[in-house]
Amino acid sequence: MATRRALVTGAGGFVGQWLVRELVRHGWEVTGSSLVGVPPHGVLSPEDHGLVQWRRDDLLHASAVRDAVDAAQPDAVFHLAAVSFVPAAGKDPALALDTNVGIAVRLLDVLEERKLAGTLDPTVVVIGSGEQYGRHDATAQPLREGAECRPLTAYAASKLAQEAFALASFRRSGLRVICTRSFNHSGRGQTPDFVLPALARRIREAVRSGAASIPVGNLHVSRDFLHVEDVVRAYALLAEDGLSGEVYNVASGRAVQIGELAAAVIRAAGATLSLVTDPGLQRGVDIPHLAGDAGKLREDTGWMPRLGLDDIVRDVLADCPS
Repeated sequence: MATRRALVTGAGGFVGQWLVRELVRHGWEVTGSSLVGVPPHGVLSPEDHGLVQWRRDDLLHASAVRDAVDAAQPDAVFHLAAVSFVPAAGKDPALALDTNVGIAVRLLDVLEERKLAGTLDPTVVVIGSGEQYGRHDATAQPLREGAECRPLTAYAASKLAQEAFALASFRRSGLRVICTRSFNHSGRGQTPDFVLPALARRIREAVRSGAASIPVGNLHVSRDFLHVEDVVRAYALLAEDGLSGEVYNVASGRAVQIGELAAAVIRAAGATLSLVTDPGLQRGVDIPHLAGDAGKLREDTGWMPRLGLDDIVRDVLADCPS
């Protein structure tokens, strides 16, 4: 089999590094495009790093998008470059729009040009979010792809717009676009901006200081969690076996309350701590319950999650200084 070439945008980020790791370990030739250039060692071993052609690109500029595509000559493009933290997108919606939609539009435009010229015809996996669904009654969940999208935040709206542009590209030019709506995922290397690493860090700090409690946000919000390793494996499988023009949930099918999640981290850390609600850690707009049905992904690719909540908690805790 000929070597498969991949272009990964946002390759220096948390999920991007895990995806690069998945691809190089399965024989892909990977070009990693990132605003930060070469990421530090951690998720990627020195051997993994050496197998990647790293690029430092500001994909807000069309010329950088063209350069990255032409350097990679990809058989598959995995588009992860984004403002991925929901509150950050809310603080600067214009930046979220420029980044989450504008870069995708520029990338799709270049790939359409290359396809129409007969020089490239890659599969394009465009990464979206389960947040696109917005609020739905818990009794209607886990949600399937046919559920109405009702975005509540600038982040979710920008991801839904990205998906709309991507599917329009498929309909217009036949570009082999596949979109995901990926639910929460975590693991080693995720920043403490996100809920699980934030909990782990507070718990470690409480244990060191002898505190009896930790501050938490809304304990009653429920989210569907996967290990990042399972998520990136889904992306690789979709590039091989997913159907063009389709949207796929990447989800576990089960929502976990944040209070249950916090208790699991406390147990794994061997600690005894109480939880104190801190209004400063709560979002002004939040979705009470969100879970996705990944039956379509399983049917088309054979994907199944291999790791569970205990594995996620273990890896996040191990990544947090004790």
